[in-house]
Amino acid sequence: MDSNDAAMAVVRQQRELRDRLPFDDTRDIAAAERGFLGTLADPVIRDADGNVVWDAGAYDLIQGDAPDTVNASLWRQSSLVHRHGLFVVVDGIYQVRGLDLSNVTFVEGDTGVIVIDPLISKETAAAALALYREHRGDRPVTAIIFTHSHLDHFGGVSGIAAHDELATGGIPVVAPADFVAEAVAENVYAGTAMGRRAGYMYGAALEKGPKGQVGAGLGQTTSTGHAGIAVPTVDITTTGETHIFDGVEIEFQMAPGTEAPAEMHFYFPQRRALCMAENATHTLHNLLTLRGALVRDPHVWATYLTEAIVRFAARSDVVFASHHWPTWGSAEVGEFLGLQRDLYAYLHDQTLRMLNQGMTGAEIAEDFPMPPALENAWHARGYYGSVSHNVKAIYQRYMGWFDGNPARLWPHPPQPLSERYVAAMGGLDRVLTLAQAAFADGDFRWAATLLDHAVFTEPDHAGARALYADTLEQLAYGAENGTWRNFYLSGATELREGNFGTPTKTAAPDIVAQLSIEQLLDSIAISIDGPAAWDLDLALDLAFTDSGRSFRVTLHNGVLVYVEKPADPSTAQATVSLTKPRMLALLGGDTASAGLDIAGDAGVLSSLLGVLQKGDDAFDIVTP
Repeated sequence: MDSNDAAMAVVRQQRELRDRLPFDDTRDIAAAERGFLGTLADPVIRDADGNVVWDAGAYDLIQGDAPDTVNASLWRQSSLVHRHGLFVVVDGIYQVRGLDLSNVTFVEGDTGVIVIDPLISKETAAAALALYREHRGDRPVTAIIFTHSHLDHFGGVSGIAAHDELATGGIPVVAPADFVAEAVAENVYAGTAMGRRAGYMYGAALEKGPKGQVGAGLGQTTSTGHAGIAVPTVDITTTGETHIFDGVEIEFQMAPGTEAPAEMHFYFPQRRALCMAENATHTLHNLLTLRGALVRDPHVWATYLTEAIVRFAARSDVVFASHHWPTWGSAEVGEFLGLQRDLYAYLHDQTLRMLNQGMTGAEIAEDFPMPPALENAWHARGYYGSVSHNVKAIYQRYMGWFDGNPARLWPHPPQPLSERYVAAMGGLDRVLTLAQAAFADGDFRWAATLLDHAVFTEPDHAGARALYADTLEQLAYGAENGTWRNFYLSGATELREGNFGTPTKTAAPDIVAQLSIEQLLDSIAISIDGPAAWDLDLALDLAFTDSGRSFRVTLHNGVLVYVEKPADPSTAQATVSLTKPRMLALLGGDTASAGLDIAGDAGVLSSLLGVLQKGDDAFDIVTP
């Protein structure tokens, strides 16, 4: 892809940032390098077919001073995050960092090692375990802990332990209450749309380099290997709950509804070490991730951080998380957690104060000064979340999408709205003239707005697409937030080269297999093409022979409803007997294999399957 140099407006912005932020504070550099034991001899990790799923050396180019095409603060963050290898946290606790978006932590017990958060992919997790064993000996895995319900914290579990060990409960698997339900729901209900947007968010199709992808702030990017899941054998339900695994005492703190719906912190009293999962890292996190999710609650988040400070800070010599590097020293732990708590509390409280003054989310986000202590704390900078989109998320959480202005209650959708704007401004040529002038003046935000309308009016206009791509590129160069940079550059890539679809597909049948029957039926309900099903009036019983459960499923007015009850052939048009795995295969298109027993009208099942609509993982984003 052809890329441009940074415009002078961006160069000036970069220089101002360098002068304003405390780049002479090098404590994080020392912390990120502390305890380094070694890394992979070959930084490229491949799957069984030889496909590259992670290249730890791909970001080694991030050295020295930031180029003008990368925000200096983001360059600093990426230079810290890309460091890869095995590190000592404290005696008996080790982390492998830089082999995936997240970290994996190894806690040594009496006979083996406890593994915390085994990355996204089987392949990267196996490489991390091998690296640990290379330096610490061939210790068996004696327990696995999932801190929360996001894929980058459990997906690589099959690279840590064999499937039969996990299936038989030979290795304890520990997780917060509701872990499985939350983990599988997030990857199914809106998974197609989230996956497509995640391709933008993590820059999955971008070349790595000073004019391309340099990281995502939380980590560099996502691995592309095989993901799975293990069902917990130990559910943590109560703050203060204490367990001993392989001689290691662990005290747990529940933190649901924070960065993930199911999440927990925990403390190792024998090592005076605190794990904060993903609730206190070296970045401002997302309250609403750009790939899409439910809006998170910063008030609850701050409350649990306060509780962690009260319960653990004075007893801790180190705090570590499932991303980034640890913080050492009891006073430093307290300061770090206190600033992280203040960060989320300040965003929440001040947004509420300002919206109660009548300001909209966009207005609040445009002028939201942070306290000096937070503005100058590197770990509170917006590399992954941002003040701008987090403030808008808080507004959305409390007030919804409507800002109260009646003119904005029923606007035209993007394409007809764009056509009207372009006509009002005097036609496409006039819009391009205005956009070119805005670009030349360094007003890239206005240029992008104009060119968005131009491209949604005439999607194939070469000049509009080219200028729009150039504009998004400049916005990327100036972005401190890694995911903003990736979104801008991904948009520019698609304008220049066409739709790249969803490059990173975490095809994870092990995860789908953990859907409860209710979640499976929910996934069918949200796939019904309503208008195509308006005239259908179906009633069938699904009898799951592997669990002994039966559900009456009806489809009426385009709505699928299910109720658990015994099968009743006298009132059902058909009874379908099958196992849950056979149901998954059926939904995947397999109607011919054995294991499907239909009594009654087989056409009822065919009618139901005929109105299911799969998601489109290559829907357009920057074009209509």
